[in-house]
Amino acid sequence: MPTSSRSRRPSSAPSKNSRPWDDPVLAPVVLVRGPEGLLAERAVDGVLALARQREPEVDKVELEGAAYGAGQLTVAASPSLFGEPKVVVVRGAEACTEELVADVVAYVGAPDPETVVVVVHAGGNRGKKMLDAITASGAPELRCEAISKDADKVAFVTGEFRAARRRADAAAVRSLVDALGNDLRELAAACSQLVADTSGTIGEATVDRYYGGRVEATGFKVADAAVAGDAGGAVALLRHALATGADPVPVVAALALRLRTLAKVAAIRGGSTTAREQGLQEWQVRNANKDLARWTPEGLAVAISAVAQADTDVKGGGRDPVFAVERAVLAIARAQRG
Repeated sequence: MPTSSRSRRPSSAPSKNSRPWDDPVLAPVVLVRGPEGLLAERAVDGVLALARQREPEVDKVELEGAAYGAGQLTVAASPSLFGEPKVVVVRGAEACTEELVADVVAYVGAPDPETVVVVVHAGGNRGKKMLDAITASGAPELRCEAISKDADKVAFVTGEFRAARRRADAAAVRSLVDALGNDLRELAAACSQLVADTSGTIGEATVDRYYGGRVEATGFKVADAAVAGDAGGAVALLRHALATGADPVPVVAALALRLRTLAKVAAIRGGSTTAREQGLQEWQVRNANKDLARWTPEGLAVAISAVAQADTDVKGGGRDPVFAVERAVLAIARAQRG
């Protein structure tokens, strides 16, 4: 089962029985909680797989929270005519009816030990009484928090390839996140496609071949070219990005992130901090160390100042956001010593 990083800022306080979505467990009642739909589906699949390992003939029944009628849970969770165990999945519990709340509260007090009831709740306050009852019963809670941080997306993609027993280099993972990082399902589908359609180590060129139209002019590509000192290439990428709808604000954010990583790794090299303390992964440190060979502390300071000014300008402090970000890109490219 694919693994993934978890958000560090859960949408609600985790219970003492919380566990990651990819560490399922069998219990009479299991709560799958969090807004990341793909992870919730995988959590449910994980519980079902465990149930089928225990009993291959297990029967799966699905109920919808928004359309739930009184008594449906009792009927669904009751033993079948031939006594086969059941897994009852209550989806969309965040849109629950009052009848579902009442029935779940009653059920968790005396659940059928031969049945697994999985309640899937995407977040929010609706159904709080039901959630509190499940939590108070000691039922395990599988957390499915949104993956929004860039590092978490990288970890997710890395986990997808690892689970498929395929190696992808850091540049390939980075390019895939740059191209599709706004949608976890797209990322997962792209990983599956690359695994199915290619062989050997998945490299950046392979990702660009499949998704190049969405990768070639992102803010991170602009930042890479600028940090490498390729002023012409960086400006060309920037102009193409802006011409195809990119906003100057996230481009400046990408520039700032790139330079902050260089500054953090420079501090690590100076012995004043560690990669873990800076929240950096090994591949980030390795790549930044290569880049730092072309940078002096003074040049890095100049570049960071240029991006800080551009950040102010594109957020309303200047008259021309496009000019501001282009000026920053040129300043970064010229600040490295080559």
